[in-house]
Amino acid sequence: MRLAANEARRRFAAARVARLATVSAQGQPHVVPCTFVVDGELIYSAVDNKPKSTTNLQRLLNIAANPNVAVLTDHYADDWSALWWVRADGQASIIEDPLAMATPISLLTARYPQYVTSPPGGPVVAILVNRWAGWSAA
Repeated sequence: MRLAANEARRRFAAARVARLATVSAQGQPHVVPCTFVVDGELIYSAVDNKPKSTTNLQRLLNIAANPNVAVLTDHYADDWSALWWVRADGQASIIEDPLAMATPISLLTARYPQYVTSPPGGPVVAILVNRWAGWSAA
């Protein structure tokens, strides 16, 4: 059954991890898991301190070339009557200014205890959601 936008947003906000989908300037799709926080119609995700092979991240390059993104959360269970997914479509921007990053990083730190001792250094990806879509088996 299709979820109403407000229910889709509620389920999305409660999820612990999402997948961020971007597209390169050459049209190549790229999907990565991410931590996030919902603040009204904005989704924030930050580059954190977990080990990465490079700081020149493909998701950031893709957003700079094409700001259209999708972010997906879902719930899987062996009882398929409990399945659901929610997708947020929107326009992403990259925040690198330390003052502008302060609020999103504070929100992320409040949501994820792991960030209390090691807050994300950024940059922050800010996504202005223009469509919440979702489905639930029940």
